[in-house]
Amino acid sequence: MSEPSRTSDAVSASAPRGGTPDRNNVIDALEPWPDTVEWRPVSPKLIIVELIGLSAWIAFLVAGLSVGWALGGQSWWPFAILAVVLMGIWRAVIEARAVKAWGYAERDNDLLVRHGLLVRHLSIVPYARMQYVDVTAGPLERAFGLATVQLHTAAAASDARIPGLPPEEASRLRDRLTALGEDRAEGL
Repeated sequence: MSEPSRTSDAVSASAPRGGTPDRNNVIDALEPWPDTVEWRPVSPKLIIVELIGLSAWIAFLVAGLSVGWALGGQSWWPFAILAVVLMGIWRAVIEARAVKAWGYAERDNDLLVRHGLLVRHLSIVPYARMQYVDVTAGPLERAFGLATVQLHTAAAASDARIPGLPPEEASRLRDRLTALGEDRAEGL
């Protein structure tokens, strides 16, 4: 018995016999074929790092608005401060969900990176196209034991960045991607 082709799987999964797509069975264009990729999440510590950065901005804005209120004395300043605080709370919820949306997967010939909530992104970077790999860690990331791996390719629009990795995983990934990139580039 032969295995059906991927094209026929996609058709059968997205359209029942009647020909109209079933919303519950549509294959997601931003996901590789089911059961072919093992996604790895970023560290949950990244949520804390992002929330600290957000809190700093909110504190800065609230302080500026408070000074304006003290100097100006108009009655609308408290509403502006409340709006900034409410927007900060909303952004904190979104930021926590956005961190959980990050993931990466290593395959035989390429690296997949996904992120985004409203606008979802899936970047597929062939190992042969990688020029170099950066590992960075700012002071706040270092304080929480995190690093960011940035892949650089010939494409100017490449956004293959994986934040929130433990330093050991970032080093392992850097070394593996560099070795695979060199191996695959020799064949070009």
